[in-house]
Amino acid sequence: MRFPPLRADRRRFLLALVAIGLPVLAHAQGTVDDFLVAVANDRVDVVRAMLAKGVDPNVVGKDGHPALVTAAREGNARTVDALLAAGARVDARSSFGDTALMMASLNGHLEVAKKLRAKGAAIDFPGWTPLIYAATGGHDEVVRWLLGEGAKIDAAAPNGTSALMMAAREGRFSTAELLIARGADVNHRNQDGATALAWAERNDDRMLVERLKRAGAK
Repeated sequence: MRFPPLRADRRRFLLALVAIGLPVLAHAQGTVDDFLVAVANDRVDVVRAMLAKGVDPNVVGKDGHPALVTAAREGNARTVDALLAAGARVDARSSFGDTALMMASLNGHLEVAKKLRAKGAAIDFPGWTPLIYAATGGHDEVVRWLLGEGAKIDAAAPNGTSALMMAAREGRFSTAELLIARGADVNHRNQDGATALAWAERNDDRMLVERLKRAGAK
């Protein structure tokens, strides 16, 4: 197989790297690292310039997070736009199984969540979901929006935990109230038999215990 010849300026650049003992691969890794730093810090002009020079918008950092997941986690809306426009996979997962929408939901970044959804980001899938993450973080606006987008209110994580249970576990009273009002199953149990009420009682969260009991929790 024949490869196209290198442009003269590129060839000189690579030869210079070799001459000073700097491996080309290390240079490439440095470029990736610089790109991911720019992504994390919403330096969108740098991100766009590096994308234009051929950096992969789907590059994954040493922490296991694709660039889009990192941008969404930080709430960097402009960088999210730039990555999506460059072809970033909207449902790419980190090494922990998190999508960009999950991280935006966990951290309460509603604007970013909407941008991702507009590009087709999945709302429901097996495992932890954006709704469970939003409830964990106590982000009522995101919870309300996800429900409006059709998120399954009683979707369960692999261990059977629901959004309402996570809201109770983290002491998110207003989020639990919202989920109860929207019809969440107050007696849902995870694989260990725990319920939202049990977790509220363990936290000595008397207001939430009373609210769950009024809703029929046992």
